[in-house]
Amino acid sequence: MISLPSASTVLDSMLFKDSFGTPAMRAVFSDQRAMQHCMDVEVALASAQAKCGVIPYEAAQAIAARCKLDTLDWERMKLETEVVGYPILPLVHQLVAMCGDAGRYVHWGATTQDIMDSALVLQLREAIQLLEHDLHRVRRALQRLASEHRDTLMAGRTHLQQALPVTFGLKVSIWLGMLDRHQQRLRELKPRLFVGQFAGAAGTLASLGNKGLMVQEALMLELGLGVPITPWHVARDNLAEVVNWLGLLTGSLGKIAMDVILMASTEVAELAEPFVKGRGASSTMPQKRNPISSELMLASAKAVRQHAGLMLDAMVQDLERATGPWHAEWIAIPQSFMLSAGALHQAVFMLEGLEVDAKRMRQNLDLTQGLIVAEAVMMGLAPYLGRQQAHDLVYEACRACQTQGGMLFDHLYAQAIIRETLSEAQCLALTDPGQYLGCTAEMVDCALAYSRALDG
Repeated sequence: MISLPSASTVLDSMLFKDSFGTPAMRAVFSDQRAMQHCMDVEVALASAQAKCGVIPYEAAQAIAARCKLDTLDWERMKLETEVVGYPILPLVHQLVAMCGDAGRYVHWGATTQDIMDSALVLQLREAIQLLEHDLHRVRRALQRLASEHRDTLMAGRTHLQQALPVTFGLKVSIWLGMLDRHQQRLRELKPRLFVGQFAGAAGTLASLGNKGLMVQEALMLELGLGVPITPWHVARDNLAEVVNWLGLLTGSLGKIAMDVILMASTEVAELAEPFVKGRGASSTMPQKRNPISSELMLASAKAVRQHAGLMLDAMVQDLERATGPWHAEWIAIPQSFMLSAGALHQAVFMLEGLEVDAKRMRQNLDLTQGLIVAEAVMMGLAPYLGRQQAHDLVYEACRACQTQGGMLFDHLYAQAIIRETLSEAQCLALTDPGQYLGCTAEMVDCALAYSRALDG
């Protein structure tokens, strides 16, 4: 009999965890990785302080050599963390014991939040590398689809009704544009986000005397992080920004997912997610092929938006050290990154293998017997007859088409005034959806050029 670990959410469920997250992202936010980063900060702090003459060089060497994750007593860590409320003091207790005489210099002049915040930034640096990898794959898939379907005709829809002809390439270019902007936003926010924390108990570094800023700079050099201009113990805009960036990213993925879901419906059937035997199957309806990846993307986007709001709320912190908002970040940040990783992973799978039925797109475009180009006919007649008369003539032809059946062209050309104004070839051209695409092709080309330039 298999013994399953206890799980209470989709993020740690044996059944759902790889649908809503990825193993790599879970590893980044695991207890083991979190504590390793905290130990890395403590070791880097000792090294920086030795270089600044604050602690003996031999003590820093001993701390670096003896602080090992595999020697931690996790049960003791758990119990002490529940008592203290934070994991750093329990960690320091064990590090002091590991380091012998050098243990007296562990955590010198630091405060709990210095270590946890700097460790968190190290985690976020890893997490963003994972997201960027999949974001790049999604953007590449969209670039390919936009290029391949630059001229693939389909019905553009507004208010869920057919509106005007567009191309599938234009639709994909709009998706791509959103993700290109998110890539650009990420590049801009990184310098603000990848900044460490070291400011002491109340943000003054008073315990280090006149060497506080020297140690701070040396520590950030050791960690490869930016030097904070001011302490950010209670200034959490950097963290709120990155989680709200995730909200924007997954919101755009949700938009793509919604479009795919609608276009994959039986009555439309213009798109389908990649075929995998059994994927999207129903327990009672053998014919079903549900858009599972899109559904997971949509659900994840909704959840991340809730966490984005929580992070904005957590910005309102009291005085020099928060009494609760900080703890809300422990919930929102890991879950947001895991859900975002899961959504991107589903997007990679779905978009790299997306099935596009160009023939069905054309059939749907022709469903209204030419009514979708009514505006084109009106604008074509307007220079000869005036806009209002052209509108009225086309309106009557549309009504006849809807009530009597037949093609819009037939009802148009049945009117003497139109026969006197346009040749049959001219009227046919006006009712051809492919002739009323405006600047569509140029827009696709522009979007692709911009996206590819962004990749360098």
